[in-house]
Amino acid sequence: MTETGVDNIAPQAGTRQGIIILAASVMPIMAIISLVPVLPLLMREFAPVTGSEFLVPMALTIPALCVALFSPVAGWLSDRLGRKNLLVTALLLYAAFGIIPWFLDDLFQIIGARVALGIVEAIIMTVATALIGDYFVGERREKWIALQVAVGSIAAIALIAIGGGLGELFGSRGPFLLYLVAIPIALAAAAILFEPEVKPNEAGPTKTGFPYGVILPLVVTTLGVGIVFYTIIVQLGPILELSGAVSPGIIGLIGAGTNLGVGLGTFVFDRLKSKAGPMLLALGLAVAAIGYIGIGLSSVLTIIAAFAILACIGSGILLPNMLTWTMRRLPAEMRGRGTGMWTGAFFLGQFLAPIVATSAMQATGGLAKALTVYAGLIAIAAIAALLFARKPTFEATT
Repeated sequence: MTETGVDNIAPQAGTRQGIIILAASVMPIMAIISLVPVLPLLMREFAPVTGSEFLVPMALTIPALCVALFSPVAGWLSDRLGRKNLLVTALLLYAAFGIIPWFLDDLFQIIGARVALGIVEAIIMTVATALIGDYFVGERREKWIALQVAVGSIAAIALIAIGGGLGELFGSRGPFLLYLVAIPIALAAAAILFEPEVKPNEAGPTKTGFPYGVILPLVVTTLGVGIVFYTIIVQLGPILELSGAVSPGIIGLIGAGTNLGVGLGTFVFDRLKSKAGPMLLALGLAVAAIGYIGIGLSSVLTIIAAFAILACIGSGILLPNMLTWTMRRLPAEMRGRGTGMWTGAFFLGQFLAPIVATSAMQATGGLAKALTVYAGLIAIAAIAALLFARKPTFEATT
């Protein structure tokens, strides 16, 4: 509950504000996940278009690339223009751009609308994440960061089902109706959120400018974590088919399990959040490495599925840890820019994951061998993080 008190007392954020932020954070996830069930319908519809086998999947995923490219700009804008009004405007534009393909029959026009949607998503994701840092401190902040990751993973399960249902009812354009849900979220944000009060000294003095030397290594690490996470998500079908032919229904069921695994990982993070930083980075990478090597060496479906879920548990530890670590190192008045860089790196990992996986498969001679190489690299990174955590010079900034 928000208490405004007398005029000279700043409002305090509570559960209502947190729920609005979580709802807004789901919107960029929904942009891709909800369309997955109708991808075959879109492929058949636009089959006569030259290059459709590339253009149709691009129409689904191009918002992620836009988030990667424009999140730093979105963060810079939020530091200068404020958070609340920017978020409300972005949510309304999300609904407007999101529903446009419902009325379109031209693939290139649909892709154009999806580009506009991705730019708006960059604002939503960056500002929502920055608001968690603005509204909450200490353990409350870490709790909401973990919830942001967990809710996103669990929402993905429901969104695939809802998108499939709308596809059954209305055809290939059905899931685009979901984007209108951003309107009530925008109205709730306008009524319940408030512009946060910036405390310049919260993370230390900032006279020297933006702390690139501290933040850039975390951003680069986040890019790697994003690739580790999305490789399992994007390649889940081929991964499971290392055991032989697998039905779409089984793939969907195990996919739900991997999303629940991410949620379980966030629970582990929440229990260990006092050690956020290189120690939890080492733990998350170690768990992910075990998952990857297990997949690469297995040929039994149930065992592969179990190790895929284990890898996602590792990712569930890694994602909130990297965001918490970054938040702790950011000056409050530069939090928007910093979270924009973090968000951009994470979504760039989503975009690059299938490209890197394809290159790795070509270089190693197959998916199983590529995943084994991934496991080795992730394990090396885990050892490096553990050694860094043990350096006496490392201090976790709260």
